[in-house]
Amino acid sequence: MDLIKAIIIAIIEGLTEYLPISSTAHMGFTASLMGLPEDEFLKMFQVSIQFGAILSVVVAYWKKFFDVNNLQFYFKLAFAVVPALVLGYLFDDTIEAVLGNQIAISSVLVLGGVVLLFADKWFKNPRIDDEKGITVKKAVTIGFWQCLAMMPGTSRSAASIIGGMTQGLTRKAAAEFSFFLAVPTMLAVTVYSVFVKTWGKETANPQKGYEMIMASQDHITIFIVGNIVAFIVALIAIKAFIGVLNKYGFKPWGWYRIFVGIALLIYFYFFQ
Repeated sequence: MDLIKAIIIAIIEGLTEYLPISSTAHMGFTASLMGLPEDEFLKMFQVSIQFGAILSVVVAYWKKFFDVNNLQFYFKLAFAVVPALVLGYLFDDTIEAVLGNQIAISSVLVLGGVVLLFADKWFKNPRIDDEKGITVKKAVTIGFWQCLAMMPGTSRSAASIIGGMTQGLTRKAAAEFSFFLAVPTMLAVTVYSVFVKTWGKETANPQKGYEMIMASQDHITIFIVGNIVAFIVALIAIKAFIGVLNKYGFKPWGWYRIFVGIALLIYFYFFQ
């Protein structure tokens, strides 16, 4: 993977991480369309550049994240992230195996799109329009909903936003809490992928993520530039998504998922 292709993948990550359309699916499809080999460094890179996207949320909502007078906010995130940490660790190998099945991911993309077409009708009377109205219990429930995204193609954002709406949150409040919850979730995933997980266990040269990054100057450059690009693009995407969601709801994203999912099913079934 050269730097240009890494930048393209980072742009896709930044654009899609906080949209209900699955960043994992889009990065995987993009890599496949560019003809990149499905090696361990590529898999690790796609996970690790989420760090840049994490920072975009912290910057966009810095007053929220650095408000030491609102300790309840930190407690909610701490409890809400537990289900993803536990289940993610238990099913890590299974999730990684599915990442290579583009037909399965495309199918989930379509099914998720159908769900989004009806999401606005299912939740008509929201009562909570601010994070302060979310109890710890509701936060944990949203955390369990987020775990649905362990199936690649589901979208962490879509799962947690819909989870928030089941708890009486408005679309805006659900989207923002989804952003907040992404920070500890993706930080944990990034740290695990870079410093803890051993990639390529079945190969002759298993390595930690940081060992792959430090293996060459090119890898270091790709890692750093990828995170910077993901940060900048995600910062723009966050603000744009809130505006579109408030105005149009979930339907545009539902139709997008269905159209792209069907197109990709055709592509991977007949041409790959």
